[in-house]
Amino acid sequence: MTDKIEILNDRLFPVSRQTLFDAFADPQTLEIWWGPDGFTNRITAFDLRPGGDWLVTMIASNGDEFHNRWSFEEVVAGERIRAFHHGPVHAFPLEMTFVEEPDGTRLSWRMVFERTEENLEIERFLHAANEQNFDRLQVVLEKGAN
Repeated sequence: MTDKIEILNDRLFPVSRQTLFDAFADPQTLEIWWGPDGFTNRITAFDLRPGGDWLVTMIASNGDEFHNRWSFEEVVAGERIRAFHHGPVHAFPLEMTFVEEPDGTRLSWRMVFERTEENLEIERFLHAANEQNFDRLQVVLEKGAN
C-alpha cells in the first residue's frame, strides 16, 4: 500500500488533440464545463504558463462559492498540463495529458492526494465528479462541432 491516493480518469473524445487542449486553454470555454454537475464558474485569472496562476470561483447550485487557486507547473501545448491546486480545502497536483488516437484524443487526468482519512472518504466522490466534468466537456465539444 502506498502513502498516496491516486485518482485516475480518462476518456476518448472524438476531436483533435488541439481542439481538446483549446477547450481547457480558453478560459471562456473552460468556465462553461469545469467542475461537477450543478456548478457554474467565474474565472478571475488564467495565465496558462509555468508559474502562472488560475483563480476560479466555483458556484454551487445553492449559491455557495468556493474560491480555488491553482498554479501551473508545466504546460506543453497540445500535450500536457501539470497544475497544483492550493485550496480551499485540498492541496493536490493534477496532471492532464492529451494523446491522439485513431478515433480522437484521449484526455487523462491524474490527481494525487495524501492518504488521510478525509481524503479516503472523498476518493470515490472525486472520481465521479471528474466523470461529470468530462460529461460537461463532451457537451461543449459537441456544441462546438455543430
